[in-house]
Amino acid sequence: MIETLLPFLLTALVIELTPGPNMGYLAVLSIDRGRRAGLAAVGGVALGLLLLGLAAGFGLGSLISETRWLYETLRWGGVAYLVWLAWDSYREAQRPLEAQDGQHNLAGYFGRGLVTNLLNPKAAVFYIAVLPNFIVAGAGAGPQSLVLTLAYVAVATVVHLGIVLLASTLQPLLASDRVRSRAGVGFGLVLVGIAIWLAVTTHRVW
Repeated sequence: MIETLLPFLLTALVIELTPGPNMGYLAVLSIDRGRRAGLAAVGGVALGLLLLGLAAGFGLGSLISETRWLYETLRWGGVAYLVWLAWDSYREAQRPLEAQDGQHNLAGYFGRGLVTNLLNPKAAVFYIAVLPNFIVAGAGAGPQSLVLTLAYVAVATVVHLGIVLLASTLQPLLASDRVRSRAGVGFGLVLVGIAIWLAVTTHRVW
């Protein structure tokens, strides 16, 4: 399995560096609400990736991929959630920026990161279509799947942390309530654009 781990890590890195819902949401959140909010969301995204990987290992991923109504429910649920996040981002930008986020708010950002990932069919498809190609036959598919899932979560988390740390450096530019209010419109439009992108790229002909 060791000989397949490096190619898998490189594949995971390329996929995670490709713009997607997680990257867009984390960037917008970190610019708007700061580093702590972004880091909390990264934790939720990581948990979501882990849960999806474990579910795929137990066959749930294949069930979703092969069942049209399940796949479409997940797909449109993710689109609708991103649209809601766009509205929430705009609404939050109209409020004064607190000096520090409270524990309740950080838990909320963690939960949003988790839900955003659980409703992302592209993440589920990765575990179904890509990960199995790196499993060595006759070497125990279960343990290999777990190791590769953990490796993918680790790569994704490192990339997401980099996005948060980089994007959060722009947060001081929004210190003015007037600037934040106007930026909220832009953040909302970005998230709506990501929702449309997700709807288009996850469309399947059954």
